[in-house]
Amino acid sequence: MLVVPSAPPLRLRPFAALGAIAPGLGLCLAVAAAASAAAALQVRLWGRPWLDAVVLAILLGTALRSLRTPSARWQAGIDVCARTVLEIAVVLLGASLSLGTLTAAGPGLLVGIAGVVAVAIASGYAIGRALGLPHRMATLIACGNAICGNSAIAAVAPVIGADADDVAAAIAFTAVFGVLAVLGLPVLVPLLDLSPEAYGALAGLTVYAVPQVLAATAPVSLASVHIGTLVKLVRVLMLGPVVLALSLRTGGKGRPNGLPIRPLVPWFILGFLALAGLRSAGAIPEPALPPIADGAAYLTVVAMAALGLGVDIRVVAGAGPRVTLAVVGSLLVLVALSLGLLAILGIH
Repeated sequence: MLVVPSAPPLRLRPFAALGAIAPGLGLCLAVAAAASAAAALQVRLWGRPWLDAVVLAILLGTALRSLRTPSARWQAGIDVCARTVLEIAVVLLGASLSLGTLTAAGPGLLVGIAGVVAVAIASGYAIGRALGLPHRMATLIACGNAICGNSAIAAVAPVIGADADDVAAAIAFTAVFGVLAVLGLPVLVPLLDLSPEAYGALAGLTVYAVPQVLAATAPVSLASVHIGTLVKLVRVLMLGPVVLALSLRTGGKGRPNGLPIRPLVPWFILGFLALAGLRSAGAIPEPALPPIADGAAYLTVVAMAALGLGVDIRVVAGAGPRVTLAVVGSLLVLVALSLGLLAILGIH
């Protein structure tokens, strides 16, 4: 008689999963604690943090990754912090703002965002092709830069039939340049004399992912966080029409490699909008708002530590100059288009 081993009791599985993520989770928490302590020390010494805990967490994580790449034992926990923890932080952020902020911006900004995305995709693709990149790689870079980084690349890849190597290369560049954008964009605030609202809109128009917009705007002001997140959400919603347009262009003949079709609207964006709607309706008690905001801020620092631990700066050093130039050129065009839109709309 054949005896089939029974599966382990379900109640044990959560503990096994916790054991798998514990090393990486502990590492991210340690980096976040060091970053927070360094930011607090700056406040004691100079009355303000010259480098915010969010930025310090990225820098410390990247430094550790450069010195020694974490083994597979650490990776599960790092991945959870870089994705799930950061997504929860974005959801909690929805409780701190009202959807009326977006409607108050008027239709000009909404139409302008769509225009910037469209022109950025076209120009990014043209730059890639002019540098000799294949059609699929140029498309992935253009869409990733113009819309939302990894999410756009993952959604577009199966539609255009991109292979796994192209996807991996595009996502690797997104990871590195996404962090560089988060660290470098705040420098434009004093250089261009940007208001918190103008800087938030600029970050929302240029930074790759919603969580990265949070990281780029948090050191500047809460107003920058609000407008940046809302502008970025509108930009993310452009992914649907873009994927549909590419699908119609290819006649639905993409996806030869079995890459999965990704949801066009991630769950954490829906959660963000849900909490923003509850806040707008007055359904969240006022005493609950500060703890929610503090929780979102702390989770963001932990997630930025994970983001830094996932950045391999050697990817850029070892990449071909054509791909690097295509990514940099596309980003510069996107920044120029965004600043032009802000000037047209009178947002200073």
